[in-house]
Amino acid sequence: MDGVTSNAEETKGINERDVMLAAEVPKVAGQVTACDVEYRVYSSRWFILFVFCFLNLSNAMMWLTFAPISDYTAEFYKVTFDQVNWLSLVFMIVSIPLGVAATWLLDTLGLRPGVILAAWLNLVGAIVRLISAIPAIPESARFPVAITGQTLTALAQPFILEAPAKLAQLWFAENQRATANMIGSMSNPIGLLLANVISPAIVKSKADFLKVLGVYCAPAGVGVLLATFGVCSSVPPSPPTASAAATSQTFWQGMKKIVKNLQYWILFMIFGVGLGLFNTLATILEQVLCPRGYDNTYVGLCAALMIICGVVGAGVAGILVDKTKRFQEVVKVGFAGAALALLGLSFLSRQRSQQPGIATLCGIFGFFGFALYPISTELAIEVTYPVAEATSSGLLIVSGQVWGIILILITQAIAQPLSAEDAQHANCGTTGAIIPQDMSIAMWVLAGVACFAAIVQIIFFRPTYKRLKAENWEKAVKAKKSGVNLISMKSIAV
Repeated sequence: MDGVTSNAEETKGINERDVMLAAEVPKVAGQVTACDVEYRVYSSRWFILFVFCFLNLSNAMMWLTFAPISDYTAEFYKVTFDQVNWLSLVFMIVSIPLGVAATWLLDTLGLRPGVILAAWLNLVGAIVRLISAIPAIPESARFPVAITGQTLTALAQPFILEAPAKLAQLWFAENQRATANMIGSMSNPIGLLLANVISPAIVKSKADFLKVLGVYCAPAGVGVLLATFGVCSSVPPSPPTASAAATSQTFWQGMKKIVKNLQYWILFMIFGVGLGLFNTLATILEQVLCPRGYDNTYVGLCAALMIICGVVGAGVAGILVDKTKRFQEVVKVGFAGAALALLGLSFLSRQRSQQPGIATLCGIFGFFGFALYPISTELAIEVTYPVAEATSSGLLIVSGQVWGIILILITQAIAQPLSAEDAQHANCGTTGAIIPQDMSIAMWVLAGVACFAAIVQIIFFRPTYKRLKAENWEKAVKAKKSGVNLISMKSIAV
């Protein structure tokens, strides 16, 4: 049988305290009791998660195609480093207005229309980018065509990034949600990892751009097939949990409730800063290190190490939260660890021949920082329940993109001319047309912002887990109606 009941998940962890919680916690609007519906999980949920992961991975590769080879990109398209950065910035700019629209679409029309639309936008954008590298295209038209393609792929990103939290809520049992969200979210940095490896591995000169952009078209095409013919429903036939069965508030009802939620706004700002810091570092890392003599291969290795360690850290965090529900503690430790690593990186990146130290700090930054992403989006749902999932988690991503734009523009504005001594060791580009800059002050600013945000989070963030309380209420009601002794209740293997 494709579906299995989630009785084990429903009864796990219930105790006498849950009965008291049932009396203390009011029944939320739309809450469905256990007597109204049978909770089931379906094996097809893993395939749907795989489709979203694949699309997330492909779109992330599009996003960071040019950042690891920014020097070659500037030479090929005959533009400056600042203009190359716009190939990444366009993702953040587009996602601000479209991010709000994507939350509405996902919550109103469902996951399936969103994923299909995203897949086709991603593929069309990839093809337009490829056209920009065709030799017959005039040199003056190449960059406008490339950024048009980037814009199309950027239009797909909000639908993809905002989906994992909603997918986990609608398809997965309570003790799998954080892990499913982690898997769906971490496919994005894995895509960034592949971009950091593939682009420098293929592009050794300006002649290789047609090849590398063609390579990125392949996963985009596969993603269209998976999304169009593989995802057949937005929701399972039966919900996996009581909160999934509940009627979510409409988009505008949710927005009215969010506006009054102070803890959500603290999370909104802190998560935005964290995501913005990662987006900024991923965009400018090559520009930070190449003036000190580090080549593209080493920069790609640092970015890859940051992402690999980050996926490991996110995996550990997801499993830990699923077992303990300690959302708050995990995000606070994660942000503090990432801030300290960025502080150390700001110091070492100013120096030459520090390969082991820089690589280690990139790994530490990734391990602690990446854990914030899936756990924070789960926290957003917890502190705003019963606001629709895409609304509460999607606005966090919009915040991250806003902060990414702000921080990238700041780092560009405060970049300093490189000293004559450092210029002799710079390893930026091959033709001498690129003028490297000193990003030391920019890195110190990023570290300062990270440390300040970590302190604010530790002191002021005190969330209430509303979704968990509502589910405990439902479990306790079910247990009381069935006359089960909560202390002796065992998990039922189905």
